[in-house]
Amino acid sequence: MRDSFEFRGKKVLVTGGARGIGLELSRQLVAKGASVVAVGRDAETLAALAEELGQAVATRQADLSQPEAVPALTAWMHDQHSDCSVLINNAAVMHHLDLTEDSLDRLEAIGTEVAINTTAPLQLAVAMLPVLRAHSSAVIVNVTSGLAIAPKRDAAVYCATKAALRSFTRSLRDQCRAAGLSVRVCEAVMTLVDTTLSRPAPVRKYPPAEAARDVIAGVERGLEEIWIEKTKLLRLVHRLSPSLAYRIMRDR
Repeated sequence: MRDSFEFRGKKVLVTGGARGIGLELSRQLVAKGASVVAVGRDAETLAALAEELGQAVATRQADLSQPEAVPALTAWMHDQHSDCSVLINNAAVMHHLDLTEDSLDRLEAIGTEVAINTTAPLQLAVAMLPVLRAHSSAVIVNVTSGLAIAPKRDAAVYCATKAALRSFTRSLRDQCRAAGLSVRVCEAVMTLVDTTLSRPAPVRKYPPAEAARDVIAGVERGLEEIWIEKTKLLRLVHRLSPSLAYRIMRDR
């Protein structure tokens, strides 16, 4: 039997919490009676979020691509927000790169993408465990992607980072369970959403508000894997024919 979860009265740390899906997560969590700590790189979007949501949100400017960002953020959370019981690792970047081109610029872009999409959420999940485990019920949500299941050609690094985060989420879940911690570790497998993360495309993109609503509902239902919109079909196709799933996703 799954353990349901109620956000009312909880404090939630959301990375990338002032833009795209993260912005909608912040808004909807506050509407459910939670308080939010929103982390982001851009001071203006964080200020706009604080003005919109008032005292229900605290903000923290941080560049998660920098090695000192997670230790500083975690120390601040321990000191100022030890009542936090939910972590949503949502922040991500996607670079559309042709890696066959001979350019050292590719190396910097790869490093940034790996740092934000993989290193930071792994470190933050582990560093926040002492805060989270102090509560009778706590949750870590790692936002991955359908591209972790079947990668696309022009976002090789992004796909690899999300596949790594998916694998880590499973292992951390098993470790928390084996240790008897009250921390549930779940994965939200994201579909193509209408944000600035992805390129303009003729296909319909899922609205950020709907994506956020699905993530929240999945956590409330106690799901360990939350499959968003078309990723439900991708999961089935990949189970039946991995090669077909790869062909479908390759040029998306």
